[in-house]
Amino acid sequence: MGRYRKLLVAVDGSETSRHALRESFRLANNEKSWITVVSVVPPYQGDLDMVGVGNIMAAMRKPCEDALLEANNIAKAERALIKTVCEEGETYERIIDLADAENCDLIIMGRRGLSRLERALVGSVTARVIGYSRKDVLVVPKDTTVGFERILVATDGSRHSRIAVEHAIDFAKSYGGELRIVSVVDVPAELYGEAPQLVEDLVAKAKSYAESSGKEAEAAGVKAVTFVREAEAYQAIIDIAADQKVNTIVMGSHGRTGLKRLLMGSVTEKVIGHATCPVLVVKG
Repeated sequence: MGRYRKLLVAVDGSETSRHALRESFRLANNEKSWITVVSVVPPYQGDLDMVGVGNIMAAMRKPCEDALLEANNIAKAERALIKTVCEEGETYERIIDLADAENCDLIIMGRRGLSRLERALVGSVTARVIGYSRKDVLVVPKDTTVGFERILVATDGSRHSRIAVEHAIDFAKSYGGELRIVSVVDVPAELYGEAPQLVEDLVAKAKSYAESSGKEAEAAGVKAVTFVREAEAYQAIIDIAADQKVNTIVMGSHGRTGLKRLLMGSVTEKVIGHATCPVLVVKG
């Protein structure tokens, strides 16, 4: 297929980023891709006029240099070719800018990093990259394997979810995989009593979205099974992924959503935070 010709992998010395790097080799081998590995030195917040600033800057660069040295060693052990880049500045901005400058098709990241701010289910840098970048982002949780033999894609009838379905079909067709297509009706409990007809209409729409995507997959020669669930959206997606032993979840994104919106409980963020398999976030 060769959809992703150039990959950008972000590393920070954490085990999650090392694992993401190793998994990028698997994807690159299948896709015949080039890999650029980046680590970022954060901006210095102290007094630049102070004595010994050169030593301080060298100390700040060391984690970046160590992470890239380790990446090179891992690549050699895996017999993979990579290009390494050490950037300086706001981490998520430098990752996004480099992906644009290098014309990368996909950014690959671990779910969480080393920073003290990376304590949430989805690390702050990963969340910002997803929220602000126009590139597709593959988030690889620790101890998971990238694969496309059984793919789960969520659809709500929006343009963004249709793009996700197209990507999922493309991957499944290229890798001889199967699709699991889910559409979820996520409404407040009181709505069932106050407006049952509205709920029925929403369920009917969800069924039509799933069935339409299923027919699209079958027309492309891809086996697909559809699901419609009445539940909290992210939980339904996670449960089906686990029950169906899915390799990768594919989800759409509204592009430049803005950090606030992304971190305010979006379905995509929750799926990434709880998934036990890689999640591919595709952009329009």
